[in-house]
Amino acid sequence: MEAFKKLKLSESILKVIEAAGFKEPTEIQEKTIPLVLQGRDVIGSSATGSGKTLAFGAGIIENVKKGGGVQALVLTPTRELAEQVAVSLRMFSKNFGLNVKEIYGGMSMEPQIYALRNSEIVVGTPGRILDHLDRRTLDLGKVRFLVLDEADRMLEMGFIEDVEKIIKACPKERQTLLFSATIYSDIAVIANKYMKNPARVEVESYVDPSKLKQVFYDVAQDMKFSLLAHLLKEEKEGLVMVFSNTREM
Repeated sequence: MEAFKKLKLSESILKVIEAAGFKEPTEIQEKTIPLVLQGRDVIGSSATGSGKTLAFGAGIIENVKKGGGVQALVLTPTRELAEQVAVSLRMFSKNFGLNVKEIYGGMSMEPQIYALRNSEIVVGTPGRILDHLDRRTLDLGKVRFLVLDEADRMLEMGFIEDVEKIIKACPKERQTLLFSATIYSDIAVIANKYMKNPARVEVESYVDPSKLKQVFYDVAQDMKFSLLAHLLKEEKEGLVMVFSNTREM
C-alpha cells in the first residue's frame, strides 16, 4: 500500500483500496491519479482492464461534495461498461457517502429520474444522457468533472454528435478526462476543441505479447463446430471468448 499512499490519496479511499485487496497501483493509476488531483485535464491511452476507473475515479471522489448535485459525469459507449464503472465508483466512494447512478437505455425512465435528484456522480451512455437533458431531468450545470471513457469506441459507434452535445451542456470551467485504447484523428479533434492543455498519459499494453500462444487449425467448414466443441471440453483455464464473423454463425 505504500505506493498508493505516495499518490497523496486520503485515508478514507486508501482504506477501501486496501480492503479491496489492491497492493500496488497499476501504471495508469500511478501516472494519472496525481494529475487528476492537481486539476489537470488528462488524455489517457489505456486499454480495458488496466485499472483506469480508479485512475480517474480517485480524484473525482476526493473532490465531489455530498449533496452538491451532479458534479461528475462519466460517459461510456455501452450499458455494460456503465454498470461496471458505476459499481467500481460506488465501491471506492463508500466511505464518502456519495450517490453514484448509472443511466442507460432499455430501462424505465422514472426510477432514473428519481435517483438523479440525489446523485453526485452519474455514469451513462450518450443516448440516455441526452434523453434526460431533453426532458430536463438531468442538470449538468454543476459538473466539475467530465470523463469520456473508451472514447474511441463511442466515436466508432457513431456517438460523436451526441457526445459533443453533452460536452456543450457542461460548464466550460471543468476538468475533462479522456481515456481511449487508441488516439486517432477524431479523438484528437475532440481533445483540441474541448480540453485545456491536457496531460498525455500512455502506458504499456495490458496484455504482454510474450505470454500469448497462438494455434491455427485448418479444417473444413462442416468440421468447425465439432472442433470448437472439442476444444471447449478440453479447456482448463475457465475463461473463453469466441469470435464469429456473422450474427447467424
